[in-house]
Amino acid sequence: MAEGDGGTVAPGTNAGPHAGTSTTTVPAGPGWGRAVVIGGGYAGLLAARVLADHFAEVLVLERDAVDRTTGAHPSAPQAYHAHAMLAKGAQTLEVLFPGLRAELEQLGAPVYDYGERISFLLPTGYAVRATTGVRIQSFTRDELERRIRGRVHDLPRVQVLGEARVLGLGRGPDGRIEGVRYRTGEGGEQEATAELVVDASGRSTSIDDWLREAGLPVSARSTVKAKITYTTMVFDRTPEEKDYDLAYQMTFAPTVRRGGAMLAVEHGRWVCSLFGYEQHPPTDPDGFLDYARSLDNPQLAEQIARRSRHDELHRYTNPGSTWRLHHRNPGWPEGLIAIGDALCVFNPVYGQGLTVPAIEADALGSLLRRRSSGTGLTGLSREYLRTAARIIKVPWSLSTTSDLMWSPGGQPLAARFAHWYNQQVFALARHDADVWTRFVKVANMTAPSSLLMQPSVLAKIARRAVTRRPEPAR
Repeated sequence: MAEGDGGTVAPGTNAGPHAGTSTTTVPAGPGWGRAVVIGGGYAGLLAARVLADHFAEVLVLERDAVDRTTGAHPSAPQAYHAHAMLAKGAQTLEVLFPGLRAELEQLGAPVYDYGERISFLLPTGYAVRATTGVRIQSFTRDELERRIRGRVHDLPRVQVLGEARVLGLGRGPDGRIEGVRYRTGEGGEQEATAELVVDASGRSTSIDDWLREAGLPVSARSTVKAKITYTTMVFDRTPEEKDYDLAYQMTFAPTVRRGGAMLAVEHGRWVCSLFGYEQHPPTDPDGFLDYARSLDNPQLAEQIARRSRHDELHRYTNPGSTWRLHHRNPGWPEGLIAIGDALCVFNPVYGQGLTVPAIEADALGSLLRRRSSGTGLTGLSREYLRTAARIIKVPWSLSTTSDLMWSPGGQPLAARFAHWYNQQVFALARHDADVWTRFVKVANMTAPSSLLMQPSVLAKIARRAVTRRPEPAR
């Protein structure tokens, strides 16, 4: 696949890491020559899909050995656990990969209304069951990534090079990033030139080292610590277990430190993740069941106890949320952008980690379409990073204001107010279908957060504050 002397890669090839050098003739791209994507996980695949519409060749450098049937990214430990695809993310994926939802549904991944087939335990009690109009689908990250990977590998303009580790960035005399240096498992150091480089290498990205080596400043970070550990079991779902497709117990600072999520997924299975703040759900089956029994939503433990078989249990600890503020870096170079966890890592409890990269990829495609008339790529990096920052801002605010409340003191006034307001919304959502529907739409990123601040909701909260009886003294 890679030609050694010049460090270039034959455009249009699309094979695994041990393939030969055969090529496929590809017509000239609509705008530019080659883009390089660092990382072939979920975010990298989405980036490659979008870039293939605008570049004659898209080279994906993936550090693991993968092929078109590979599922969850082998180097992503979080991939084993329960993943929520918010409604906005599902809508975006369907635009990028038409028919994906139906394809997953044929495998048994259920599609359902977020308010009907759920057992959702809020910190104030169970949410009302009501039709919200928000349709979601649950599946394993493994199957989702396998289906997307197969489609991307089939794109004639995309070439995926496995077992390729990026060593650094290539910087031109004008300061622009013009490619990458990498090493494969079969050879020495090589170079690939590019008109655009996309960092999709995940939360373990080496971008700081690459920037320093290129003589560029490192971007600042915003970090909110909220150490959560989650353990996951995938097990069989018996035919009689059809009353709901999602059972959930929500954590809520500072008192509800344990939670869990159980989703019906493809091939007649459940995927169940148990989690805790500063706690460690066990990785043995008996301990896992005991931990589930300690939760207030009994649905999880009941289904775990009924299992007749299960896969290996996996545990992962996420230290918190980190946003690399590339859009504020005054020395950020032309020709380089980032996407997904390489740009912003969210606390997985809030289910934003799959949806935000999809929206970022779609936004990148929109920016490139505007430039296809001959504008060129100058200024694209900053324009994209500013756009991505606007995409990230709302989900970042929604999740981190809650996570700040795990700290014993010193929380900002805005975070304390947001936390209090959420409590009022949750209390109403136990019996008010309109408030619950509004919350579901905001949480699924299909409506702005202002939907929960409209006069009708404010009036209900005020009325509750006036009429509610004081809590008895303890």
